[in-house]
Amino acid sequence: MPTSRSYRDSCGIARALDVVGERWALLVVRELLLAPQRFSELRHALPNVSSNVLADRLRELEHNGVIRRGPAPADGPRVYELSERGRRLEPILTALGDWGIAVPEPPAPSALSATSVLIFLRGAARPDPAAPPTTCRLELGGRVWTVRLAAGRAEVQPGEPARAAVSLRTEPKTLSALLNDPGALATACADGSVAVVGDPAAVDRLLHAVTDPWSPGD
Repeated sequence: MPTSRSYRDSCGIARALDVVGERWALLVVRELLLAPQRFSELRHALPNVSSNVLADRLRELEHNGVIRRGPAPADGPRVYELSERGRRLEPILTALGDWGIAVPEPPAPSALSATSVLIFLRGAARPDPAAPPTTCRLELGGRVWTVRLAAGRAEVQPGEPARAAVSLRTEPKTLSALLNDPGALATACADGSVAVVGDPAAVDRLLHAVTDPWSPGD
């Protein structure tokens, strides 16, 4: 059942935590930062949460105006998306993520979602501003994303690009490792953990876009 617990504290921080302080709530918000998602997609991105707990968090966040139900796509159930109020949590989550980099990684096996890696890429990428714009197709965990490198920054959008210089298919943890060590691409392609189709220079630019690499174990 959804929780109705409260700190009963008038401080704005406490009141905010009454809304998003329950376990998994902020991770649900994280997963919706880049794109609306179905329940099944959220469950896949957060493999360590039970279906009942996830359903409770979604009901609570919707009740408190943080998320809302989006229109159903033609091929499936309705999606969850951030409200305008929920989107105002983005800089808070970004700052929390920056702070959390210094925290030791949890013991294996641990999860890493596509959204997590793409949020990091979007925030940390500093591609050469003198280079021409480059559009990349990324398939991570079965979902397709468009990454555009231009003007010294990366833009991330869900869905297929109209045209891409390169297509890269892999898992989120592998992409994270490659952003930390682009030189490992040849080995990853050889062992089948990465599939690349297209311009080698484009994938090189993508993997070298992060000039201050990070890995979840740092």
